[in-house]
This record gives sequence, structure tokens and C-alpha cells, in this order.
Amino acid sequence: MSAASRAPLRSTRSTRSTRVRRRAALTAGAAVAALLVTGCGSGGTSGGGGNTNFVTGTDGIATAAKGERAPAPDLSGKTIAGKTLDVADYKGKVVVLNVWGSWCNPCRAEAKYFAKVSKAYAGKGVQFVGINTRDTSTGAALAFEKDWDITYPSLYDPTGKLLLRFGRGTLNPQAIPSTLILDRDGKIAARSLSALSEERLLKMLKPVVAEK
Repeated sequence: MSAASRAPLRSTRSTRSTRVRRRAALTAGAAVAALLVTGCGSGGTSGGGGNTNFVTGTDGIATAAKGERAPAPDLSGKTIAGKTLDVADYKGKVVVLNVWGSWCNPCRAEAKYFAKVSKAYAGKGVQFVGINTRDTSTGAALAFEKDWDITYPSLYDPTGKLLLRFGRGTLNPQAIPSTLILDRDGKIAARSLSALSEERLLKMLKPVVAEK
């Protein structure tokens, strides 16, 4: 085969390779974009499938039995205050993870309850951690914390990369705010995909704190 006849084949292969790379990049980008464009909702009971071993009650609170819990993913990075935080450092404590944004009305509705309960349980082996998402700068997030007297740290996750680390069915990108309770072994014990009252937050938290 002459060089002239081989040239179109090389050109075709190069074009196909370029198309494959473009499709892969678009797919990865779409996953993050989905987190950015979905609105703040009242939440729900579905995390989008997956084998999470959650049993969801009529109040929307989902729980997993102690021997059937999935470990939380790596959750580390910079906080909205610019400090370094790794949730794994809190192993041995019960951790309350709250996904929120300053732009989110239901987040504002529940903020006072999280501020109150976090202070009440600070000396009981419980650590609250926020995951701030979709805020394009930390200024609005810091103002939110000041307005609601939130004293615990929040990881800054504007594009939702931390949220994408959770297993399928654990979180729903459309459900902001969401709350997860991690047991002392760093495993996911309870979940809510909607704003919480003080009563519902304590209903999630107390059984995990009481575990031996």
C-alpha cells in the first residue's frame, strides 16, 4: 500500500480518537455541571438508586443498620475560612455532615437548629461539619455563618466535587440541604435529603450517639 493510500486511514483514526476524548471530557464535565445547575429544593427520599442499605421512614429519615453501613468517602480540603480540614481526623466521634449553600432558602430555615444542636452536643463526642456548595465565592458563605451563628467548620465545595465522591444513591444533587450522620467508625448511619427541624435532627442524631 502506498503512502498516499495510508494517509486517509491515519486521518480517520486520529479523528475518531479525538471524538472519543471529547465525549469523555463532556461526560465528566456534565456530572459536575448537573450539581451547579440544579436548584435548591425541598428534598425528597430518593438518592438516585444504588445499594445503600438505607431504610427510609415516613418522615424521610433513612437509616442503615450498624453492620450494613457504607464508609464515607475522603472528605478533605479547604474550609470557607481557608483552613485545611479532613473529616477522617474526627474518627471516634459522631459526625454530622450538612450540605448547604447561602443561596438556599431551606438551608436558612434549618440553620438555627444546626447552630443550637451543634453547641449542645459539642461536649458529647459529636462534631458538626458543613459542606458548602454552589457558592461562587466564600464571602456569602461566611456571611451566612455569621448571620446564623454557625461555629463549626464547612468545607468549600463550589462545584460539587466532594459530593460526587459519595456512592451512588447516597446523596441527590437536587436535594440541598442534605444531612448525613457518620458513626464513630466513619460510616454513614443516617440520612435526610430535606431541611430538618430541631426535632428531626435530634431524631437522626441521638440513636447514633447512644451506640456503644
